[in-house]
Amino acid sequence: MGNNQRIAVIGAGSWGTALALVLANNGNQVDLYTRREDQKKEINERRTNEKYLPEIQLPIGIKASTNLEEVVRDKQFILLVVPSHSMRETCQKIEPFINENSVLIHATKGLEINTYSRMSEVIKEEIEKIPIENIVVLSGPSHAEEVSKNMPTTVVVAGKKLAVAEQVQDLFMNTSFRVYTNSDLVGVEIAGALKNIIALGAGLNDGLDFGDNAKAALMTRGLAEIARLGIELGANPLTFSGLAGVGDLIVTCTSKHSRNWRAGYMLGKGEPLESVLHKMGMVVEGVKTTKAAHYLAEKHHVRMPITSELFHVLFEEKKPNDAVGDLMGRVKTHEMEEVSLTQMFDNN
Repeated sequence: MGNNQRIAVIGAGSWGTALALVLANNGNQVDLYTRREDQKKEINERRTNEKYLPEIQLPIGIKASTNLEEVVRDKQFILLVVPSHSMRETCQKIEPFINENSVLIHATKGLEINTYSRMSEVIKEEIEKIPIENIVVLSGPSHAEEVSKNMPTTVVVAGKKLAVAEQVQDLFMNTSFRVYTNSDLVGVEIAGALKNIIALGAGLNDGLDFGDNAKAALMTRGLAEIARLGIELGANPLTFSGLAGVGDLIVTCTSKHSRNWRAGYMLGKGEPLESVLHKMGMVVEGVKTTKAAHYLAEKHHVRMPITSELFHVLFEEKKPNDAVGDLMGRVKTHEMEEVSLTQMFDNN
């Protein structure tokens, strides 16, 4: 099933290109959409995408194009790898060229800023003819830099219908890229989006030189916070102890490849947010997701103290040191009164 498909990939950043590379290495033909003519030329003529994946040679199975209709039309599988704030507009643009039997896969870890919607909800709203069973998310601990070098990576593909998730599993699976399936679309999307918030906090922690003890606590309590909101929204508690949950959280909070960690680190060193985002040169999903998750938590009356403090730092000019002080000085509580990994297993 996995080989000799013609697949559309929309988004030629680091993750989109890395996933296109996996698909092409599996024997598929990949049409990769980029908005930029110079990037199209570089990919097709030099077989590189230096800005996003330096020193990586791309296989000939990848063909870049700036023509969205050409990329999307008549494709059974369409992979969307665009920033969360671009998802709705992208779906509006591709909708006329998609047939109702297509499978839409997205690999975007974020929430829409104004609606707080998950990406599958945005896709479904804009492309109504596609049944929700044909919308799938690919997520998990997966840095593009490592995937592009065929370093061992394990991800999860989640969708409402297991048979469709298994089709996507077959497309991507190989000896260095292992793919599990999951039927919890809500949980995998929430885990993938919200771990970026905790990664910003982890970077902030390291920028402030607060050490590993504090970071371990931040990650553990951060996972409980993610799970609380996810379970409230209908997620399976077990998802948060899997690849999309704790797996992705670990890699994003501890790796030099993580742009959310790097952004948090610079903030911890005292740089203003605008300067940090300018220096990054790529989308830092955790910033917008912090705002969306903060308001989503308020709407559902879910306690998310780490997200709340990061919101104050990012958008209300609260000093990072003060935010940490307020987190540490919170009212006394018992660990098991909040969602922990133990409860996740017990609740299932």
